Amino acid sequence: MEGNRDEAERCIDLATRALEAGDKEKALRYLLKAEKLYPTARAKALLDALQKNGSSAGTGAYRRRPAESSENADTQPERESQESGNDISKGFTKEQVDGVQRIKRCKDFYEVLGVNKEVNEEELKKAYRKLALKFHPDKNHAPGATEAFKKIGNAYAVLSNPDKRRQYDLTGGDESSSPGHSHGGGFEFHRGFEADITPEDLFNMFFGGGFPSSSAHTFTNGRTSYSHQADYRQERTEERGDGGFSMFIQLMPIVVLIVVSVLSQMMVSPPPYSLYSRPSTGQTVKRQTENLHVDYFVTRDFKSEFKGSTLQQIEKSVEEDYVANVRNNCWKERQQKTDLLYAAKVYRDDRMRKKAELMTMDNCRELDRLNNLFRGG
Repeated sequence: MEGNRDEAERCIDLATRALEAGDKEKALRYLLKAEKLYPTARAKALLDALQKNGSSAGTGAYRRRPAESSENADTQPERESQESGNDISKGFTKEQVDGVQRIKRCKDFYEVLGVNKEVNEEELKKAYRKLALKFHPDKNHAPGATEAFKKIGNAYAVLSNPDKRRQYDLTGGDESSSPGHSHGGGFEFHRGFEADITPEDLFNMFFGGGFPSSSAHTFTNGRTSYSHQADYRQERTEERGDGGFSMFIQLMPIVVLIVVSVLSQMMVSPPPYSLYSRPSTGQTVKRQTENLHVDYFVTRDFKSEFKGSTLQQIEKSVEEDYVANVRNNCWKERQQKTDLLYAAKVYRDDRMRKKAELMTMDNCRELDRLNNLFRGG
């Protein structure tokens, strides 16, 4: 049945054209055929309108956008199709219809927002807020309210941008003199003044999400559609050409940390001793501490550089490092022996038991020797 959807959409388009031409019977035949091929809320709404209000009912509200392809129609959710019947299934007042017609007749952005050319930023915002709330599709269900809402958003997006407003004032906003202007109902201005943000995203920026609705309104600015504000912010960044600088700002903390780490390593000199011979640092000369007789290694010029109390402090550090290493290694030996004995008991393995008993425990013996020295001292 899904394969009949394109044909059903084509029948609905033919029905709307028949309604515009005044042929109600022909429109009815196409709508009934569309319902048989692939039932949709759009066709049902048109049938209801046709039966209740006659041939002129709702034709403008359901006319398909010229730029909309059958592929796009296939990918839109079913609930978007239901929006096409909002103008009839939901009520609207004569005041709302008159308001839409007024916006439709406007020839420039200032007239759309109902302000003069000397308007300041605050007054511009105030005018936009008032009109956006009045014409939002979730609140205003009059035919053409969605297009009026788009036009209001486009007007504010241009006039609130100082550069675009300056250019707009210079070139003028008269539709009749605009080279790229569309004559489809008076709702399109020339492409030089398209908004860089969708009307819905602009509304959400002002009102924090707008009216609660289960409908998914999709607006276009003539180039592409945006469903998330993140896409808008990304496009704006690319248009301004400051993406590289923004990236640099974001990476700055990491760069600073790396630089500080490198500088700290360069400024901190390595210790003058090592518990093991290190040819790479020149610490190959063996020495022994005076107290615990711990071996350590230094460079050839160590003796001439460190004397007296400084030498005593270094040897104290050598012994502390050595004792800490021995204590840690002793703990590892004991843990290993305990694990072997436990495994030998569980698996009844004499070889593992003998291996545990034969462990030399060199570090533990050395720790005992050092403890005896401390006690004797």
